[in-house]
Amino acid sequence: MAVREAVALIDQTSFSKFEVTGPGAFDALQRIIANDLDRPDGTCVYTQLCNAQGGVEADLTVIRIDARTFYVVAGSQFGLRDSGWIRQQLPDDGSVQLRDVTSAYAVINLVGPKARDVLQSVTDDDVSNEAFPYLAVRDIEIGLGRARAARVGYVGELGWELHVPTDQAPHVYKTLREAGRTHGIADVGYRAIESLRLEKGYAYWCAEVTPDINPYEAGLGFCVALDKGDFIGRDALAKIKAEGPERRLVTLTVDGFAPLIGGEAVLCDGEVVGTTTSAGYGYTVGKTIAFAFVPAALAKATDFVVEAYGKSYPATRGPRTLHDPKSERLKS
Repeated sequence: MAVREAVALIDQTSFSKFEVTGPGAFDALQRIIANDLDRPDGTCVYTQLCNAQGGVEADLTVIRIDARTFYVVAGSQFGLRDSGWIRQQLPDDGSVQLRDVTSAYAVINLVGPKARDVLQSVTDDDVSNEAFPYLAVRDIEIGLGRARAARVGYVGELGWELHVPTDQAPHVYKTLREAGRTHGIADVGYRAIESLRLEKGYAYWCAEVTPDINPYEAGLGFCVALDKGDFIGRDALAKIKAEGPERRLVTLTVDGFAPLIGGEAVLCDGEVVGTTTSAGYGYTVGKTIAFAFVPAALAKATDFVVEAYGKSYPATRGPRTLHDPKSERLKS
């Protein structure tokens, strides 16, 4: 409720963070990632890193500081794997360096409809939507501290990921906490993030995307820039797009609470047609939500059944995004 209706703070310091720098950094990353890095400086790019077959080896955000400097933010559990994949693809001529800076920065996510009011009250920088639009990145002052602020997040509401030098993080947190007190600010944890991201239809690496699943199957085709030039997996992805994926990720809902956690069998007309990947209760929508891959021919079917602990739960396929499907709140 704090995230959806007021304002919250989420400690996401456990995110893995890397700097990719050097004269060859842009060309190298442009070849590694599926999306297009040819954007203005100070821009977030959500992307997948694909293998030659088009499967997703990593799902992360790349922040373009300038043409020679990129800041990569990956999941908490995937830092070693993601950085290893990137490092393997870098040229060996010394033109690009990758440095792990995970311990150098804390990450505080300020999020919710009142997030702008709280942030503006503690900074002289302009954080209006006009000056600081969605997916923009700016260095701003917060109290007596400084943060790399990114208009991006994983819960689908107005907010900023604040990447703060570790030694300044306690001050920045306390400053925001105090400023948000009159708005009912709350501390929010990772289990709440899981519920919130299910409502937004956001994918999670190792569940909805893996080396055996491609972006088109997972509904992430908007992150694939086939027209930018060559990159790892491009030929395979172009073929998949042209022919259409064999399976599709769908969002299923069960009225009320059902004990789904992911990995349950999904049936249609009495036949097992897939398994759930992630599942949980959506507190905003008041339903149990499950993501599942089903054959492409069934992607538009509406009536399914999910089995869990020996019981069958009628499930309905609905839109991929159950909360704010046009992301108007996120981009406000």
